[in-house]
Amino acid sequence: MPDIIQLLPDHVANQIAAGEVVQRPASVVKELLENAIDAESTNIKLIIKEAGKILIQVIDNGKGMSITDARLSFERHATSKIKKAEDLFNLHTKGFRGEALASIAAIAHVDLKTKQENQELGTHIKIEGSNLIFQENVSTQKGTSVAVKNLFYNIPARRNFLKSNSIETRHIINEFQRVALAHPSISFSLYHNESEVYNLTSGNLRQRIVSIFGKKTNEKLVPIHEVTDVLEINGFVTKPEFAKKKRDEQFFFVNDRFIKNAYLNHAVSSAFESLLSSGYFPTYFLYLTVPTKSIDINIHPTKTEIKFDDEKTLYAILRSTVKHSLGQYNVAPILDFNRSASFDTPYNYKDKKSETPKVTVNHDFNPFKNEEQKSIQFPYKREKSQQWESLYTGMDVHHIEVESETIPNSLFSDEKPNSKTYQVHKKYIVSSIKSGIVYINQHLAHQRILYEEFLENITVKEALSQQLLFPLEISFNKTDIKLIKEIKVDLQSIGFLFDKILEDSIVVNGIPVTIVESQITIIIEQLLEDIKNDIPNASFSQLDIMAKSLAKSLAIKTGTKLDLREQEEIVNKLFICKQPDLSPFGKTTFVTINIDEIDKKFNN
Repeated sequence: MPDIIQLLPDHVANQIAAGEVVQRPASVVKELLENAIDAESTNIKLIIKEAGKILIQVIDNGKGMSITDARLSFERHATSKIKKAEDLFNLHTKGFRGEALASIAAIAHVDLKTKQENQELGTHIKIEGSNLIFQENVSTQKGTSVAVKNLFYNIPARRNFLKSNSIETRHIINEFQRVALAHPSISFSLYHNESEVYNLTSGNLRQRIVSIFGKKTNEKLVPIHEVTDVLEINGFVTKPEFAKKKRDEQFFFVNDRFIKNAYLNHAVSSAFESLLSSGYFPTYFLYLTVPTKSIDINIHPTKTEIKFDDEKTLYAILRSTVKHSLGQYNVAPILDFNRSASFDTPYNYKDKKSETPKVTVNHDFNPFKNEEQKSIQFPYKREKSQQWESLYTGMDVHHIEVESETIPNSLFSDEKPNSKTYQVHKKYIVSSIKSGIVYINQHLAHQRILYEEFLENITVKEALSQQLLFPLEISFNKTDIKLIKEIKVDLQSIGFLFDKILEDSIVVNGIPVTIVESQITIIIEQLLEDIKNDIPNASFSQLDIMAKSLAKSLAIKTGTKLDLREQEEIVNKLFICKQPDLSPFGKTTFVTINIDEIDKKFNN
């Protein structure tokens, strides 16, 4: 039989590797930014066009590359970061595999310009689909500029899997924020479609967090600092009252590398135990510094997962450190860690027993014994008032008629109205029908009712809005502010009215009539999160997402006790909906049990 195993061509192997390294435009952004950091850059610029589908360009002022290094950087497993396998456990750089540029060049058009400081001319290279188009000397500034154009141009199937521009842009911004937070001493700037999104100057960690998430973030931060033999912890957590219903502002960095770790996340969440309401999550920016030999980074293509040699110890230290800081800064009701030593018991008294103090009482003591009682004389004599009957002297009280309103007996009736609905376990509404019994999920049913009401108000009727007595200012990060500006008209069609939209906050002076003022912040945050997760192209679809989000936030929750009137209202409104059997998210709202099925249960 002929041999069937053969080596794949280099361009095919690069495309296969690209499937792991480059999942979307944000993956290219991450790899290029990390290469710029490894090049010891102090200023990095990221330029994006059409969510990275047309152009992703990173310009840095790093040390640059020689002619040979520039050409060799696009070969697979060519790297300057490691030389032997043991170096994998002593990494101080972002990259180390030598796959990123080779993978990117296999699925895009790459334009590279680079120059070292001591060289007069730099190098200009163009590569398309792993094929070198040309290489020449060029006059350019110190550092490196890498432009990636037409991503996935030769793999149409992969390009079709990309999401809308809004979603891909959000992923790029997320990657940019993670890299920028990991290196506050480096200046970063981000431009999307020729408009500036971020311009971050170098500074400390607190300044970088405030620059990204808004000025009002500064008052929310609680410092974290602990040094042990195992690790060093620095960073910030936010106060419990600023917790959110989303997890997108939770950042873990290990040796200046962003990671995802559910186990360590649980350690932080447990430190906030009993301080947060159900469904809310703390925001944190935590930086762990551990010995390089105690971690393994080479377990995932994106390098966002790290294996620790002793996770249990890290868990305990992290949890106690966060708990300590919350108590030290008077955020949590905990022991005062800065107590005065003057309250301590002196050493000489530590073995002495306490004695009950003796109290002596003089039973013969009387402060009024030698004083004469004096009567109090008033300067005038009060005359006796007339009898109350004299007030009516001369009035004919026998002909006064009093008009009284007859009050119906129903207001004072002790009888309860006959009802065919009952609530079971504060979750289901049970009602009898001709064919048997219907069980209604109160939460899902109310979602359907509210969804159709909101959709009708948005698309058919004019939205009703209630004016706030005092305008409410809500702070958001720059990404959310940009999204609010894009959907401002749609939000107004729901019933929201905005007085101002500032750089890091909005001023709301009107809300839909179905919303309580205390819920405004929660509902807007949830609404933005739902829209960011699935932004459609059609305007009507976007309004549909808003109606679904509001219905989900405002629907009666499971565990809420309903009186008879509320139960009957849900039942009546549900069955006049256009599609009463399903919630807006496709879940069954009610089930029916026929009388025949019930009879069979008793006729075994």
